[in-house]
Amino acid sequence: MSKLSQVVIGLLLITVGYVLGASQSFQSTKLHAQQNSGTPTEETEDKIKRGAKELVEAQSALEQENFMRPATKGLNSFAVTCGGVNAMDDLEAGNGVDPETFAGLYAGLAKPDIAAQLGRDDQGRITYKNKIVRMYPVSRLKKLFATRLKYTGEIQDEESSF
Repeated sequence: MSKLSQVVIGLLLITVGYVLGASQSFQSTKLHAQQNSGTPTEETEDKIKRGAKELVEAQSALEQENFMRPATKGLNSFAVTCGGVNAMDDLEAGNGVDPETFAGLYAGLAKPDIAAQLGRDDQGRITYKNKIVRMYPVSRLKKLFATRLKYTGEIQDEESSF
């Protein structure tokens, strides 16, 4: 086969591949991993609701046993699954808060007595009593995740640390 015919066949194959790809003629009209409505199935929603109800009950028990003092309204699933955190003392100490409290403060979900002490600095960061609110240091987060393993039974992947 001559060089010219090899080039022509190569260009023909590229053209056919491009046309087939662009036309999406071999593509399924509905991807199986996607749902039409863009929301979880009813079965999954029921599981979420049952899980949330259990977490709310666990948070209430942790609060009654003084293992948890949230600074935000609603459920703090991170703190619950770690056995509780004292977000009120954490804010007062200025040493950081758990990730869900941090997000809740930025989302405007602070409890009223906390909200009265919140502000923003010139860079838009949330402050509590004029101290920047930060997330826990990595060392504390690692300890909390290790504690959470006790309750969730998850297997810790040693290779996931950086």
